[in-house]
Amino acid sequence: MRHIARKRFGQHFLVDEAIIGAIVDAIGPQPGDSLVEIGPGLGALTDPLVARCGRLTVVELDRDLAARLRRRGELNVIESDVLKVDFRALALGLGGRLRIVGNLPYNISTPILFHLLAQAQHVLDQHFMLQKEVVERMVAVPGNKDFGRLTVMLQWRYAIEPVLDVPPQAFEPPPRVDSAVVRMRPLTPSSAVDAAVLGELVTVAFSQRRKLLRNTLGRWLAERGHEAAFDLQRRAEEVSVAEYMALALSVAAAR
Repeated sequence: MRHIARKRFGQHFLVDEAIIGAIVDAIGPQPGDSLVEIGPGLGALTDPLVARCGRLTVVELDRDLAARLRRRGELNVIESDVLKVDFRALALGLGGRLRIVGNLPYNISTPILFHLLAQAQHVLDQHFMLQKEVVERMVAVPGNKDFGRLTVMLQWRYAIEPVLDVPPQAFEPPPRVDSAVVRMRPLTPSSAVDAAVLGELVTVAFSQRRKLLRNTLGRWLAERGHEAAFDLQRRAEEVSVAEYMALALSVAAAR
């Protein structure tokens, strides 16, 4: 039976065979991979992925689609909101670091990225279809208008590269935005960087991005009695990821 895309789930099903093939080639699935697909939908990526790796775990919120997927013995179906999935436990159950892929719902893509960020040590790589604007923010450099909180928090933990641009007509129904596929490989984390401290100071820094940091981050540091050799006469987007990390180290050490 034909499945009608549900707006509340942000469903846009990939239908362009050439695009699908290019994405699967970029992922390069191998037999034995602990591969997890978020939002398999009608199986556009699921089918070629399974053909290459043999088995696949899928996370699907739509109960009708989940019921269809359960008919396939080569799939392990998790019917759940992805934001509630414990990827650490999943990695332990599958016996290896995860390779995560998916055409993410654009309306909750940022919360999904942050949910996975907290579990990055259990991930080998991630390949996601996202709104192109989000990918541009993910890979932005200091001084660029797209450089923001998302940029810093993801680049701190991942090596990120755009893989493929995808036009709206590659989907059914077509979204109103351009899309892109991005590859994310977790970096070896600096054990000294406190993720909570980094997240807090970066959030403060970008809370009023048009103002100089002395008006936002400067006050936050002063309230904590922290004095650092840090140039506050800049705007948040002019500070590199490495500088934010160094400041987080300094703040945590002072505590």
